[in-house]
Amino acid sequence: MRYFALVGHRAMSKGKLPLNDLAGGAGRMDVLIRGLMAGLLTSHGIRNDVEVMLHLQGGPGPHRRLKFVGSELRGFHAEERSVAGLIAKSIKEPMPAIGQWIERSPGVYDGGGTLERTLKEWKNVHLIRLDANAEKLWKESAKLPSDSNPNPMDIAFVLSDDLPLEIDDGTPRSLGSTWLQGHLAIGLCHFLLDEHVELNL
Repeated sequence: MRYFALVGHRAMSKGKLPLNDLAGGAGRMDVLIRGLMAGLLTSHGIRNDVEVMLHLQGGPGPHRRLKFVGSELRGFHAEERSVAGLIAKSIKEPMPAIGQWIERSPGVYDGGGTLERTLKEWKNVHLIRLDANAEKLWKESAKLPSDSNPNPMDIAFVLSDDLPLEIDDGTPRSLGSTWLQGHLAIGLCHFLLDEHVELNL
């Protein structure tokens, strides 16, 4: 399995999502939606081996988590406003208790909790914290493509919105010295894993 945790520092955690102002009034929800689509979608389908967790930290109220399970999703389309509608449907509902998940639509689960809780739940998954200033994610000697899969383990990646990610959990790894937008970083992670490139873990 591949897991992605996307942190929205200002993203709305409840209320009526302003679909016409995802970049402003919704707290850069547009960044999370692009990352969500990059994590789950191929050109003509959905990745069944991926889960994406959105961390909505902008309030009002406590942090909220939305979990998108690729193998269960139905009616998930490569259109930003359509995806925003799924999020809007969830955050208008009362927030579930921490540790409780409520399925709002097929493959979309709503729950309370922080990023720290997610990282504890992923304790048996190899966790990568993407950081442009760290060592590269791939091995310098890696050849592309490889005939076998040297990366069979479950792996998780943590990314932030346009604000810095201030956690020490996970192995810091870089996708290059240039700071990339989140959805592009996710696309590169998928490429490395799809092509069985040996990772620097």
